[in-house]
Parts: sequence; structure tokens; C-alpha cells
Amino acid sequence: MTSTAQLSVRAIVLSVLLAMILAAANTYLGLFAGLTIASAIPAAVVSMGMLRLLGGGTILENNIVATGASAAASIAAGVIFTIPALVILEYWTDFRYSWVLTIAGLGGILGVLFSVPLRRSLIIEQKLKFPEGLAAAEVLKTGANPAQGLRILTGSAIGGGLVKLLAGSGMRLIPDTAAIAGFVGKGIAYMAVNLSPALLGVGYIVGLNIGILIVGGGIISWNIAIPFYAANYAAADPALAATLQGLSAGDAAYAIWAAKIRYMGVGAMLIGGIWAVISLRSSLLSGVRSGLAATRAGAAAALAETERDLPMNLVLIGIVLFTVPLALLYHAIVGSWGVSLPMTIIMIVAGFIFCSVSAYMAGLIGSSNNPVSGITICTILFASLVLWLLMGRTAPLGPVAAIMIGAVVCCAAAVGGDNLQDLKCGQLVGATPWRQQVMLAIGAVSCALVMAPVLNLLNAAYGIGGAPTAAHPTPLLAPQATLMASVAQGMFGGALPWNMVAIGGAIGVAIIVADQVLKARGAHFRMPVLAVAVGIYLPLEYTTPIFLGGLLAHFADRARGIAPGASEAERASDKGVLFGAGMITGEALMGIVIAIPIVATANRDVLALPDSLHFGAWLGLLLVAALGWWMYRIAVRAAEVRPPR
Repeated sequence: MTSTAQLSVRAIVLSVLLAMILAAANTYLGLFAGLTIASAIPAAVVSMGMLRLLGGGTILENNIVATGASAAASIAAGVIFTIPALVILEYWTDFRYSWVLTIAGLGGILGVLFSVPLRRSLIIEQKLKFPEGLAAAEVLKTGANPAQGLRILTGSAIGGGLVKLLAGSGMRLIPDTAAIAGFVGKGIAYMAVNLSPALLGVGYIVGLNIGILIVGGGIISWNIAIPFYAANYAAADPALAATLQGLSAGDAAYAIWAAKIRYMGVGAMLIGGIWAVISLRSSLLSGVRSGLAATRAGAAAALAETERDLPMNLVLIGIVLFTVPLALLYHAIVGSWGVSLPMTIIMIVAGFIFCSVSAYMAGLIGSSNNPVSGITICTILFASLVLWLLMGRTAPLGPVAAIMIGAVVCCAAAVGGDNLQDLKCGQLVGATPWRQQVMLAIGAVSCALVMAPVLNLLNAAYGIGGAPTAAHPTPLLAPQATLMASVAQGMFGGALPWNMVAIGGAIGVAIIVADQVLKARGAHFRMPVLAVAVGIYLPLEYTTPIFLGGLLAHFADRARGIAPGASEAERASDKGVLFGAGMITGEALMGIVIAIPIVATANRDVLALPDSLHFGAWLGLLLVAALGWWMYRIAVRAAEVRPPR
């Protein structure tokens, strides 16, 4: 099988195009809701259809396309979780193309190189399951009818894009959110759901377990912490009390969340990142040992095609070569080699450690649930402590330097996790590892080429992070980047509500203990702490549709006879997953399309219909419910017509 074409020209070109498109879509989704979705499976379906039109493609060509396109989610996550913090900190006024390209492209390549020695340890020796890699392999093996998958993707993308066009940033036929809020004594009652097909699709893909945890985090934040703080502590805080004066219940809840409660999510994420490192302490060096051993074995005897990684000597040379431009970039920021060289060393050491953590966690729980944000917070905190000694506790450039280190590590860690998923898929279909590693590096650089233009377009049209303004009344939240900016600024003389961070840390510890109990009992339901932390940090209306999507997936699984705790390979045959991916892509791409006339005319109302044609949230609820029903029926109907095996 390995003699079959893999890195063909048409596979590379198609992979690069899909990587760029899906990177743009994931950029919007991540800035909007703080989540990205693995893109390998939609790319594999599109590849099978497109290559069939071109005369037929091999399973290994389709695997190469999926490998390169998978960089879309990881590079988008690495960039949007960190780099917008530089605009939020007002260090940049826009996103500088050459700097974004350097950070994202070289960070992605380093992620590939760091993960090369991990393949043998995590896939061959420890036999981690890498659920999304298993699912992608299942799709490739059973891709007898890619035309059906393309129809599902196209139809759901049109549906998701249409609802986005009708919503608040487009024609305003429907609002963005359906919400109800009111004062209950001194407390606040709040419930909301965002009318987003993309978030419903996210929930369907991640499933009910993660959906429960995310909305559970939202309930902790919005239905417990905010009412309690409003009733008992808000009046004692003069600055906050002045802000709350005269606000509606919903606006007051948001003000308390922004000023205090969301920092509980910071504490929970920090604990999650530290726990990930602790739990992997015995596995970090085994990958390097295995990689060096494989290189020595390869020098003495020819390895099979399916066992050939990039040679370790080239990996080490590449790490050195690709680190030099980053060292120069760090020097351009701080103007001192005495600071920039330690920054570079921190980046390399943290990059490899956290790439190992990310790869291991991807093997356990999948890339979509990978604690990359927690990993990045740990990096920023550690970097800040070292930079204190070099630059001083109140250095103006301290937060910027810490973010720059975190940005490269975040890109490397995200790519490292995805690379191991791709290599697991490749192992199952008989691919050559070094070819996949080369393709992922190409995909990472391709995605990096489009990141700055997409970020600048979205920033000009909607605003990214920060408080609402007259020009941008509903900015994209960029939750992780806002969090990174707050943490970095707080470490260098800024004010962080450390009491809230501590409470969030305690919640994180409690969740970890509960998860260990569930693990010991062999329970299907698990409690990864980062899922709850993200829920605490997000507005409630973003977590609610994710839970509803997970509930739909649960009912669809029951109708299909899929038991709780089913493998990703079993769920990969669920056409509802493709439908959800299509809704995500359609809404995200429509968000980018809508931004073009807004920026071109400098008028955010350019597409808005007259007020007389604006409907209430009920119409939006009906439209999203209709898409949810369609997704459920697609999943169940596909199971009903599947021929017996």
C-alpha cells in the first residue's frame, strides 16, 4: 500500500486550499466562542469527492489532504488564543503580517519537529487511542460514497451561513441572542441562548459529556457565582457599584462577570494546565529516547515505509534553524540579547514540554478537548516569573514579551497534538510518517499566510476583545486572548482579582478529584477540568447551545443504537457530525463574507434591513431548531438506510 501515491501535486494543492479556507473559518469561530473544531474529517470528505472528480484518488492521497488541512484548527487556535492579546494590550493597533506569519508559521513547524520523536512512544509503545485519528481513518476506509457527504456538508453550510446572514451583524432580521434576566432581591437571575448554528454544531461534535461540563461551568458562573456576588459583595465594591448603577439585570450580570467572575475560569484553567504537566511527568522524556533509538536502528537496518519518521538529525538541525528568526523577533521587541536569549530558551524548553503534554492529551481525549489554553497560561506565568528577574516587576514590555513566548508555544502545542492524531490515522491506513510530517508543516505555513489578513478584516468589521464601543457594539469576545492579556498584565503590575483566581483554582482541584474518582470506577462520564473552566469563562448564552447540540447527539446516538462511551470511530459514521461541521464552516465563512462590505463602506449597518422588518428572537429560535431537527434526521436516516454488514 505504501507504494501508492501520497504526496502528489494535486493532493498538496487541494490540502493547501482547504487548510486556508478552514483556518479562516476556525479563526472566526475561535474569536466568537473560544473554540475550534478539528478539520481533518471534513477535509477528508471534500478530498474524496474532489479527487474522484479528477479521476479518482487513493486513500493515501486523501489522508495527505486531511493531514495538511488539519493544521487549520491548530494554527487558528495557536494564533487566536494569544496574538489578539497584543491588540487588546494596545501594543499593536492592527495585526502585523510579517510578525503573525513568523510566529504562526515557525511555531507550527516547531510543533511538527517537536512531535516527531513522540510518535513511536505514544502511538507504537503506549498505544494511545487518539480518537480523532481513529475517526478520520474510519472515514477514509469507508468513503465509498463521498458525494453524499459533500451534499450534507454543502446543505448544512448553506443553512448555517443563511442564519448568520439574517442575524445581528448582517441583515438583523433576527437578534444574535435570546435572553431573559431579572433582579431577584439583591441577586440576578439570568438565562440566555445564542442563536448560532455553529455552536449547536460544536455541541453535536463534542457530545453530551463535554456539553454538560461546559454548560455546568456556565451555571457555576452565571447562575451561582454572579447572583451570590451581586447579593453579598457588589455594593461593597465602590467602583463596581458605580458601574452597576442604573443598569438592567442582564447588563449588570455582564458587568459583574467581566469585572470579577470570569477570573474564576483563569484559576480553573491554570490548575488544569499544571495538572496536565504533573500527570505526564513520567512520559515526557520517553518520546525522545524512543526517537533516538529508532534513528540508531534505522542507521543499522532499513525501516519499513510505515515506520520512517523525519530523521532525528534533521529534526534537531531544523529546530535550531527555525529558532533563529524567533530569537531575532524577540530581540526586536525588547532590544536586549540579555532578555531575548532567555526568552528563546524558555520558548524552546516550554515548547517541547507542552508539545509532549498536548500530544499525550490528544491521545487520551482528542484534539478538540486538548488543554492548550491551560498550557499557554502556564507558559505565560512561568515566562513572567523569569522576565521579572530580567526586566523588573513593572516593565512596560513585560506583558508583551510573555505573550510572544506564549504565542509560539501555543502554536507548537496545538500543532503537536494534531500531528499525532494525523499520524495515528496514517498508521491505520498504511501511510508514511515522514510524508505526513512534511505535509503538516506545509499546511501550517499555508494557514499562517492568511491569518493576519483575516484577523485584520474581523477586527475592522467587528472589533476583537475589549469593551463594546459605538463602532463595535458587539465585538468578537476572543475569550482566550482576553484572558492571556489579563494574566500577562496582572503579572506585571496590573490588577487581577486574585481572590477569584483562587476560588477558580479550588473549583479546578475539586473537578480533578471528582474526575479521578470517575476514572477509578471506570465510568463513561468523565470531567476534564478545562471543559468546565471554558464554561466558567464564557458568557452563558455561548455554553447553552453547545449543551443542546450535545443533547441532540445523545438522542441521535440512542436512535442509532450507539451506547454511551462509544468510540470516536463509531461516531465517525454519524452523518450528523458532518452536518455539524458544515454548519460551523458555513456560519464562520459567512461572518467573514459579511465583514467585507462592512469594512469597505466603513458602515456596520450596511446590510441591515429597516427596523420594521426586524423580528424577535422567536424566529431565530425556530430557524436554529429547524437546523437542529434536520441534523438529527440526517444522522438517524443515514443509520436507517445503512446496509447490514
